[in-house]
Amino acid sequence: MSKKKTDREKLTRREEEIMQIIWRLGKAFPKEIMEFLREPLPPYNTVLSMIRKLEGNGWIGFTKFGKSHQYFPLVEKKDYSKGLFTKLYKDYLGGSKELLLSYFMKEEDVDIKELEELVKELKKNKNK
Repeated sequence: MSKKKTDREKLTRREEEIMQIIWRLGKAFPKEIMEFLREPLPPYNTVLSMIRKLEGNGWIGFTKFGKSHQYFPLVEKKDYSKGLFTKLYKDYLGGSKELLLSYFMKEEDVDIKELEELVKELKKNKNK
């Protein structure tokens, strides 16, 4: 049985940064990706290695233009985000809805009224 792309090994901080850039741009050449990377910038060849690893692991594809490659995402950002959230929810919160809500109420300063509005909105959308 093959793994879903979002179940693959966790991306490194820099690989995730590259994916964020590609998701934002839709498609990009390595030099364009380099323009958006945060300091300290890794060497160009290091970035190419990371891009090739992402491509080899099925995260991105490419279109060849002569000697250049323009990369595009094969995994949608929402799917990756969902996988990250699911892992966080299960591994760190034990799948506890109480801990999840408690976190948002305490750490993100969500009050009861906001929560009630959210529940109303969710119920409304569920009935559509």
